[in-house]
Amino acid sequence: MAARSGSPASASEKKLSNFENELMAFSAENLQNNMKVTFYSRTFLSIIGGVVAGILGLTGLKGFILYFIIMAVGSLGVITKAKFDIHEYFDSWNRVILDGITGGLMSFVLFWTFAYDIVHIF
Repeated sequence: MAARSGSPASASEKKLSNFENELMAFSAENLQNNMKVTFYSRTFLSIIGGVVAGILGLTGLKGFILYFIIMAVGSLGVITKAKFDIHEYFDSWNRVILDGITGGLMSFVLFWTFAYDIVHIF
């Protein structure tokens, strides 16, 4: 049964519809897929960055600085891909900026030392 536009029932329906529009619903599958893609891209960037750091002969702190620059560029790429509306695709900024950095660091160091050994030692 439809209410008239000036009636109190209509006003409460408007408030309810506004509340429903403001309430954000997340799909767990989509969030999980977005995090998986972000994790895989970080891993790929870590491997490529490690090989580049090894070939360039970076040692010590310079290599780690390159890693964090690569991760910052990767995070900026994800944010740009999301058109700077992170809450549309992820549940928090930490998911985009911080998740997967330690796992990527291990891959980076592995390929960094491997490429450095092949190019500069052998």
